[in-house]
Amino acid sequence: MPELPEVETIVQSLSPRLQGLEVCSFDLIFPGLLRNKNRKILEMAVGKKVMRIRRRGKMILFDFDSDLTLIFHLKMTGQFFICSSQKPVEMHTRFIISFKNQNQELRFNDVRKFGYILCLPTSQTFEFPWLGPEPLEIGFSAFRRLFENRKARLKSLLLNQNFIAGIGNIYADEISFQAKLHPLTPVSLLEEYELKRLWKAMRFVLKSAIDHRGSSIRDFRDADGRKGRFQNFHRVYGRESLPCPRCGEKIKRLRIGGRSSFFCPNCQKERMK
Repeated sequence: MPELPEVETIVQSLSPRLQGLEVCSFDLIFPGLLRNKNRKILEMAVGKKVMRIRRRGKMILFDFDSDLTLIFHLKMTGQFFICSSQKPVEMHTRFIISFKNQNQELRFNDVRKFGYILCLPTSQTFEFPWLGPEPLEIGFSAFRRLFENRKARLKSLLLNQNFIAGIGNIYADEISFQAKLHPLTPVSLLEEYELKRLWKAMRFVLKSAIDHRGSSIRDFRDADGRKGRFQNFHRVYGRESLPCPRCGEKIKRLRIGGRSSFFCPNCQKERMK
């Protein structure tokens, strides 16, 4: 599933190409994509301009000049492509947006059909009560307070979108390694200096991943079909049995919540209650 750096990369590739364009039509090829279940709600954006494209957590939001926002969640295999309107529609294309006086259109592909669109008034899209704060916006004091009275283990908490938004499996592993913390560490044991190290690691890893336009492990591409480059800089994720770039110990893998987790057993010592 695309995480914060991949979604931010998509937003950065879409914004200069689509901002200011007027919507000509929508083609909802797969009706199940629309959570509102009413095609007519899309018609409200026809003839309206794309005012802004932004990100919240792992979601992409298209704001139109009519107090209307389309929210896209890519889930496992969702992809955006800008392509010629003359190009044949692919088998996995689920949704198309066409623009006035443009010979290109925006297509949403989704092999597994887990992605979705939600249409809401823009005024309602600045607060998502089910999402935690943005990891690149939260200051250390607020970050530290998030951990008060928490008993979960580190990786499970980083993956919890109610706790903090946008971090998934790849970046939880990379952040934990950067912070020298074992993914199974009970967060109730973390000292303030360790939380400060974790906060700095989170910002460093996510900013670096955005600078390298995300990680292309399987399906991820930006709106122009280009792969990300950050997979070339992963220090633990997907590197089982390879030497740790910090100490040379072999990277190990374990299962946490049904997901593979990669860590260095020397740099990230396991701690028990």
